[in-house]
Amino acid sequence: MKYALIIFCMISVAAEAQNKYGLTPVKLEAYKKSIVTNPQNELVNLEKFIPGLKLDIRYATANNFTGEKIYTMARAYARKPVAESLKKIQADLKKQGLELKIYDGYRPYSATVKFYETYHDTTYVASPYKGSRHNRGCALDLTVIDGKTGAELEMPTGYDSFKKEAWPTTPVRDPTIRKNRQLLIDAMEKHGFKVNASEWWHFDFVGWQKFTVMDIDFEELEND
Repeated sequence: MKYALIIFCMISVAAEAQNKYGLTPVKLEAYKKSIVTNPQNELVNLEKFIPGLKLDIRYATANNFTGEKIYTMARAYARKPVAESLKKIQADLKKQGLELKIYDGYRPYSATVKFYETYHDTTYVASPYKGSRHNRGCALDLTVIDGKTGAELEMPTGYDSFKKEAWPTTPVRDPTIRKNRQLLIDAMEKHGFKVNASEWWHFDFVGWQKFTVMDIDFEELEND
């Protein structure tokens, strides 16, 4: 009876650790321990790490596809190697009078669940059964801006468009828009990123599979 009770408790704890989608995202304490063994796991504040980097964190506002404010803080984080590569991209673009603007970086897993339960099409939102590359700190949503005026370069669609025109392989008639999209893709791919198949603004860091899904709020990272 004693052993049966112990087994029951172990099963109960395991069940509580997993969510209804079968994942067990990494929380703050486990994340901090992982940095000790592997410094590459660190989530870096991109705004502080890359001088002059512009942020337009849409999920900290209601100006996004959900129509709701998802984040309570406008922050952009990414794993250390991701941040280091992004810094090189910013430096390359500045030589052309251009800069990056970030729409989103690391995304807590809870936000991915919210997106999926709002819009079930996994062509455009990540599956909570797997978690997203954003949840791993290895994906960035961004665009290119004029370094002097801050104006965004014209792209095929706006951010978070669910139209086929947002796909990076969709033909573009306007030569300027076509050139701008390719400029962004080339700049990112030069330093280890790959564009998402359905979103011209979304780039995954090559090697994202080495990193775990996390569910840590920005407040926790700020107060750590």
